[in-house]
Amino acid sequence: MNQPMRPADFQPIGPTHDVRVEPGVSAALDAVAAAAPHSHRFLRRAWFQAALDAYGGTALTLVVGEAGRPVLAMPLVPVGNPMAARAGMMQVPGCYWPFRSVPVDTACDVAGAASALLNAARAEARAIRLGPVYDGDPALEALRQGAAASGWAAISRPVATSFVLDIAARQTEGAWPRTSTLKKNRFHEKHLGAHGALEWSFVSGGDWTAARFDALAEVERASWIASRTDGSDAKFTEDGHGAFWRAAAADPVIAGMMWAAMLHIDGKPMAFSFDLNAGALKYAIANSYDPAVAKHSPGKLLYYRNLVRAIEDGITLVDWGAGDSGYKGVIGAEAGPAIRDWLFVRPGVSAAAARALAGLWRRSGNRDQ
Repeated sequence: MNQPMRPADFQPIGPTHDVRVEPGVSAALDAVAAAAPHSHRFLRRAWFQAALDAYGGTALTLVVGEAGRPVLAMPLVPVGNPMAARAGMMQVPGCYWPFRSVPVDTACDVAGAASALLNAARAEARAIRLGPVYDGDPALEALRQGAAASGWAAISRPVATSFVLDIAARQTEGAWPRTSTLKKNRFHEKHLGAHGALEWSFVSGGDWTAARFDALAEVERASWIASRTDGSDAKFTEDGHGAFWRAAAADPVIAGMMWAAMLHIDGKPMAFSFDLNAGALKYAIANSYDPAVAKHSPGKLLYYRNLVRAIEDGITLVDWGAGDSGYKGVIGAEAGPAIRDWLFVRPGVSAAAARALAGLWRRSGNRDQ
């Protein structure tokens, strides 16, 4: 793989696009994210830097400019597999949460910007992994168009099905949440109160402190994640993914999107739901509770309170991502876009081989999807 170009270097691509390759995670990501759809505005420099801080790696960033402004930015790191890394395979860094995309200003010539990026990427990578990412993702669709125009192979494998709660659609059918549901919840809350004084609260923005993250980790250490698994999938513990979220919260813009609903009983954290609010869209990322109070469904009670607050705040859509569809279906979520892993392989022999082996890549995914 060739050495990255210096920040001052750039490659003019066509009449309107230029591409530069910057070492590290480029500050241009913030400008592109600010112009991206609300659903992708958390994809800022600090988001990708947090991934490097938490999981390691050395990055470079391809930045595409159009008419003097950055419109597409893609940070890349070598993949974790040493053999694949030596072969020139790179990937977009990100957190454990299955959403690894990059920001793009959708008001630009997205296909042209993606073609420019891929043409420049030929000197940096033999293949680029993007994903897990949702079908219809703006950057994904731009790259697919760019790949078709510039000779790159684009192959995918299935990961999961997402689940989405369309609050606006539910409300056209009548009051939602239903009065009967809220009445049942109050009944369960009354019995939950037998364990002690209940404190319901929300955390966002400047409220994010080390103590707040410690409270989330405390719930996870008491939950089924600790008792039934090795704990590596926990979102907020030291041996899980806590380092990522603490680092990301250092950016006040991202911290303002990070949101948690909390339940304390007699001052002890007992349940949480953790989300990322992006405009009218809420990404439901993690939830957990202490099994000592499992009989009274603290997770469900907390999340309904969270949804009521979300409606007050103008949220109209909740994306629950992948995973157990049982409780999501009870609340009203339905199957949404598929989530896939994508490989973009540079033109020539590599692309031809990728197309020939596309079936193997596809079968390496989740066969249930």
